[in-house]
Amino acid sequence: MYYVMIVNILYFTIMILSYRNIGTIYRRSKYSNYNTLSGSELVPPVSLLVPAFNEELTISENVNCLLTLNYPTYEVIVINDGSSDNTVDVLIKEFRLKKMPNPEFRGTIDTQEIRGVYHNPDYPSLFVIDKENGGKADSLNAGINLSHYPLISSIDADSLLEKDALIRMARMYMENPEEMVAIGGDVRIANGCLIENGAVQKVSLPRKIWPMFQSIEYMKAFLGGRIGWSHMNGLIIVSGAFGLFRKDYVIAVGGYRGGYPGEDMNIIIKLHRYMLSHKIPYKVAFCPEAVCWTQAPDTYKIISNQRKRWGRGNLKNMIENRGMLFNPKYKVMGMITMPYNVLFETLNPYFRITGLLALVGYTLLDMTHWRILLTFFLLNFLSGYLLSVGAIILEEIAFRRYKKLSDLWKMLLFSALKFFGYHQLGVLWRVQGHIQYLQNNNSWGTMTRQSWSEESKTA
Repeated sequence: MYYVMIVNILYFTIMILSYRNIGTIYRRSKYSNYNTLSGSELVPPVSLLVPAFNEELTISENVNCLLTLNYPTYEVIVINDGSSDNTVDVLIKEFRLKKMPNPEFRGTIDTQEIRGVYHNPDYPSLFVIDKENGGKADSLNAGINLSHYPLISSIDADSLLEKDALIRMARMYMENPEEMVAIGGDVRIANGCLIENGAVQKVSLPRKIWPMFQSIEYMKAFLGGRIGWSHMNGLIIVSGAFGLFRKDYVIAVGGYRGGYPGEDMNIIIKLHRYMLSHKIPYKVAFCPEAVCWTQAPDTYKIISNQRKRWGRGNLKNMIENRGMLFNPKYKVMGMITMPYNVLFETLNPYFRITGLLALVGYTLLDMTHWRILLTFFLLNFLSGYLLSVGAIILEEIAFRRYKKLSDLWKMLLFSALKFFGYHQLGVLWRVQGHIQYLQNNNSWGTMTRQSWSEESKTA
């Protein structure tokens, strides 16, 4: 009971911090003149890094989307991580790429062997690296080594950026370039949306149940959580789907950690440690108006693999960085973020399971009354439901991307339904991920893609 009380107090505190910032976010998203910025020479150039493994169904539209962003100077570096499908062939054919004889790698981070770099002068800002398989982190490090610009942005190959997403991030960076080391973007579920020419033309909620639950989950995590954590400079993760980083600091911490899932959390923890250890003023921020649309898993097998991988990555990161817990040297990260993550994220499944077993035991031993159990359940349900509703209200106040009234009612309905099965499966998947970690299971898991054109037909 005390655990539930504490975790809910923390959840609502973070939500309140999100609401405190929503006015500024609304004004920034509605009234900023991004058209002027997109043509300015003062906007810093960016290298977009796109790791790709077996992405032949989505890679072409993804790259076409990235090549048409509203941004003055940037490059797109696609890193083929030893795909077993036709990812490289699709890119070579689509953009008429030729193998470069002597590509120049500026960075020195160790990576798997590079097979070749492909380029076409007709597309001067596009480069494709073909390398041996080494994982997502290894691919990002290879992209860093080739990149030409001081800012890097990591983008998943199954994701689409809104045209002004990058310029919105750049605006936040330009407000404080000396201290801003990383900025995370908002990730939305593209399943159910109408997608044409590599862009989301019509926003709609997913038709299938698994992506629909994830849509609510993402909204709560990003709008209801990360805005608040960003406010106190305690953000522990910038989503691997879309983030912006200062390259010099990423190189200073040794680049991305390979060989294990959770590289997006790991790089942020390393940046916090480095900046605080060297007493350098810094900021890790979240930019909710910079939106990336991604394909969510739509089958039980795929989503369970994804969540087990997340569970492994979280546990690995907490064990690796256990020295930061309750260490005043690391300020907010050491005294609030890391303890919060260990107690209420990593260990959360075990508190829930033992709590459930205790309630069953109390009932079987006739130590409690059914009315008390019902009251306890209703309080838990109501607090969780209010947090989801709070995130939906934030969305309606600041962004309002879902125009139809039926979508609003659907979000409210699934915010309640996720507590009857989906929530419990999340606990199971996390425990299974921890078991895989103890078994030294480093596999990524099977992830299948659907072409954007097929997604649009479904929509």
